[in-house]
Amino acid sequence: MERDSTKHNPRLDDELKKEVGSLTHGSPAESRKEEWHEQEGAADGEREPSSRTADPSALGPDDESARTELSRHLRLSAFPGDREELLAEAEKNDAPEAVLAALRRLPEGRFETVYDVWEALGGKVEHVAGRPDRHSGGGPR
Repeated sequence: MERDSTKHNPRLDDELKKEVGSLTHGSPAESRKEEWHEQEGAADGEREPSSRTADPSALGPDDESARTELSRHLRLSAFPGDREELLAEAEKNDAPEAVLAALRRLPEGRFETVYDVWEALGGKVEHVAGRPDRHSGGGPR
């Protein structure tokens, strides 16, 4: 005995298939008609995902991301160091061109931490009340 699905009739099956077409075929447009079927947006305080690509010459979309990208390619053992030492360290760690270009813009002097490097590049380091600063704050010496 052969059993077919008895949950839906063929017309309803086709209608349901159309409704989820964008989900199964990767279409960028939402195929669902009712608002309650649409994909939920980002929660409060979260960034909306974007399909745009970042500027390759930029370190990151915001200060925190840019500073993180910079620090990913500079090991702690590189500090304290001057511009040339930090640039050599970043090259050794296969840093992207945006990081290398930023390090080439550094002024002369020695840098104690990545925070000093970031401030010398014009970045802002946030200060949290009740928490000690994690950088020397001295800048290049």
